Amino acid sequence: MESSGPEPVVNKVAVRSSVIESIKGWSLSGIRIHKEELRQKLTMPEYLRLAIKDAIASKDIDAGKRHYDFSTIGHDKPPHIAPESPLVVFINSKSGGRYGPELKARLQDLMGEEQVFDLLTVKPNEFIQYGLGCLEKFSSLGDGCAKETREKLRIVVAGGDGTVGWVLGCLGELHKAGRDPVPPTAIVPLGTGNDLSRSFGWGGSFPFNWKAAIKKTLDKAIRGPISRLDSWSLLISMPAGADLDTPYSLKRTEEVVLDQDLKVEGPLPEKVSCYQGVFYNYFSIGMDAQVAYGFHHLRNEKPYLAQGPISNKIIYSSYSCKQGWFFTPCIADPGLRGLNNILRLHVKRLNSTQWEPITIPSSVRSIVALNLHSYASGRNPWGNLKPDYLHKKGFVEAKADDGVLEVFGFKHGWHASFVMADLISAKHIAQATAIRFELRGGTWKEAFMQMDGEPWKQPMNNEFSTFVDITRVPFQSFMINGE
Repeated sequence: MESSGPEPVVNKVAVRSSVIESIKGWSLSGIRIHKEELRQKLTMPEYLRLAIKDAIASKDIDAGKRHYDFSTIGHDKPPHIAPESPLVVFINSKSGGRYGPELKARLQDLMGEEQVFDLLTVKPNEFIQYGLGCLEKFSSLGDGCAKETREKLRIVVAGGDGTVGWVLGCLGELHKAGRDPVPPTAIVPLGTGNDLSRSFGWGGSFPFNWKAAIKKTLDKAIRGPISRLDSWSLLISMPAGADLDTPYSLKRTEEVVLDQDLKVEGPLPEKVSCYQGVFYNYFSIGMDAQVAYGFHHLRNEKPYLAQGPISNKIIYSSYSCKQGWFFTPCIADPGLRGLNNILRLHVKRLNSTQWEPITIPSSVRSIVALNLHSYASGRNPWGNLKPDYLHKKGFVEAKADDGVLEVFGFKHGWHASFVMADLISAKHIAQATAIRFELRGGTWKEAFMQMDGEPWKQPMNNEFSTFVDITRVPFQSFMINGE
């Protein structure tokens, strides 16, 4: 144990009950927000809303031009004025239990219906390509209202961490294409863990008084200051031939050449399959990912069991026990033994360009690379480390925009539980600006991985290694702070 590292202070975020958090975090104390005044600030002119709607439906940025042409007919018409704080909302109506559809209707009542997009029907990349493309087209034609609306636009995502990451990833494509500015993002927490939401002051749970609180949320979304968030690119290079059932956040890509600065020991396969994705909170490999994988499959097979965050957490805890996570020390199954049997780890440390091999403790059965202070519903397993401990280990204070990942390990379920309760610390392994995991099968036929709560089963090969490379994305996301 490394109990000397963290401050002996109980993590208030971790122990606060969801009920108290909802009441405290979403109270309506302060200035009353008038519905009509808020709607006036948020809502785009009708011609812009209809043009965006038609452009997305037709997948053609020119499909909405008729609304622009109609709005410019007649010289006696007053010029259109951009709203003070235009907002667009993406909502995962399947999240939040039974509240998803009701929240969608409430949001549509508070702004133009065309500014609220259900992710079941409109994907964020479609809005960015065609919706924002339509605004940019009008701007190029001299439409000052469209230009100002595009420049002022902010985004709200109502969903869990996976949904938020999906939208942030699509927004990042704007920067790659030179289509600045990239709109900043606020969050309405509808997921189970909601760690991204917690990290930027939007709370960890859907409020009980949400019908009234949503007005305050939108008001904070248009007024809140902007923070930055690192994102991390994950690349998997594996021997060709094995099937990989990937989550939505991981896509197959063309063959990518591995970093040549790190020499690969042993033979390489003639053909490889490559997959690439981006994460914002964490990547993990090992027993915790195996539990998450089983839980997700159970929830998909029996969706009636998952009716909200509380029921999800109860089922998740039960599944952890079923999988043996808490009884690992007593089990002889090789699949539950330490990750050092199958895994090699190399990192680049802060202010270094050299790869460094890192020894994985034999007791560690799960490794996490963490970007945020919030993990597993608000816990901070890295801990609040003392300055002298940071200096001794060569660590720096962890931040969401410092270009560094915190790498730590869990030994088994009991160890993880004590860490989450702030009784002990996680097994600190390294801080890194880049990471390479190398996996080789042996007695293991498969491993389990997850990033930002999306797990998958990773096949392994006895003859050739599978590589997982993690590097920082050069562009940072812009987040609206809700505190």
